[in-house]
Amino acid sequence: MQIHQNQIVGLNKDLLVEHKENLTQLSKKHDNLEHIIDTISNYNIAIPSWALGAGGTRFGRFGFGGEPSTLEQKLEDIGVINALTKSANAVSLHIPWDIPEDANAIKEKAKHLGLHFDAMNSNTFQDQDNQEYSYKFGSLCHTDKKVRDQAVAHNKAVIDYGIALGSKSLTVWLADGSNFPGQLNFRRAFENTLASLKEIYAHLPADWKLFIEYKPYEPNFYSMVIQDWGTSHMLAKDLGEQAYTLVDLGHHLPNTNIEHIVATLMTRGMLGGFHFNDSKYGDDDLSVGVMKPYQLFLIFNELVFGMENNPANNPIPAWMIDASHNLKDPLEDLIQSIEAIETAYAKALLINQKALEEAQLKNDVVTAQRILQDAFNTDVKTILAEARLRNNGAIDPISAYRSLDVRNVLIKERGMNSTATGL
Repeated sequence: MQIHQNQIVGLNKDLLVEHKENLTQLSKKHDNLEHIIDTISNYNIAIPSWALGAGGTRFGRFGFGGEPSTLEQKLEDIGVINALTKSANAVSLHIPWDIPEDANAIKEKAKHLGLHFDAMNSNTFQDQDNQEYSYKFGSLCHTDKKVRDQAVAHNKAVIDYGIALGSKSLTVWLADGSNFPGQLNFRRAFENTLASLKEIYAHLPADWKLFIEYKPYEPNFYSMVIQDWGTSHMLAKDLGEQAYTLVDLGHHLPNTNIEHIVATLMTRGMLGGFHFNDSKYGDDDLSVGVMKPYQLFLIFNELVFGMENNPANNPIPAWMIDASHNLKDPLEDLIQSIEAIETAYAKALLINQKALEEAQLKNDVVTAQRILQDAFNTDVKTILAEARLRNNGAIDPISAYRSLDVRNVLIKERGMNSTATGL
């Protein structure tokens, strides 16, 4: 399915008058409104190829119908999201779930839909069909060099796929760790992982980046080899200037001050990427902003400040949604997540950074809190709608999605029992 511009124009028509009135009122209150609209207009978030179908739990998986069963269909679904939001023009592929058998054809398909390829993602956290060695006891950290070599070769192959598609980065997340005391020699596992990463790093083209994720627990609950941002930072620094830490919102212990981590990494120029989701207990992979919108806002406050005050020359992070859709239509969930991310971003842009700095220097805690909460409590839906409108997107993407009956159209095209590859 492909959404055409005339369909969006027709859906926007009945909403334009009220929207323009709201925009006029908002412009009277905020002097920097044009800057914020322009920033949001130019903001795009990568959609992972595994997020277009039903996820699941260890107890079961329930399909939605019309799921994309090929990479081409996944690109079409991302094209639908981008047509409505104008904020999702990048694709993040997961290998081997979505191997591009004909890279040139896939690249042309993406180009036709106005998409390009963002970070590539390797998978050594599960065994694949016909895989010679198992990752049951680890991959890059494994005690057996044959297993480590297999995992290294896979990551190199993922880089090669990415080169063919025009990608410029590789994300490595490891499930490596242990469930029992004494199972793993921590130091040996770290050294094996570093040595393996050095082999992968040596395969990177000169204009690529390597992002290293971390996670405190799951699937292993006693220890993880790359358990926190400090470990990721150490590995990245040992690898070289093309290596960075990647922050995933779900990869933290409860109540972790993630905005502090973001600020520290940007101070050192080491924040390479960001995976958005939300959680109640752990790596729940929920819709962005559904549980902790104020935390997301505070994180964007640090991102905004870090991008505007950047002596360490931290690159603009690679942005991606990393969620699993068990109950909601995946496309609706992704649209909601995009809106939540841009809401937090727009609110952070509303913060008077000069006034905030003055309050901080005076240790005026009350004023600092008021500055942040005034921005957070501002309704920015009109700002997001205007940004979409200027890019020929939908004023209200969810309503447009439902008016176009997208899910039922996809079911008619693909059938009720189609299943997405991956999760």
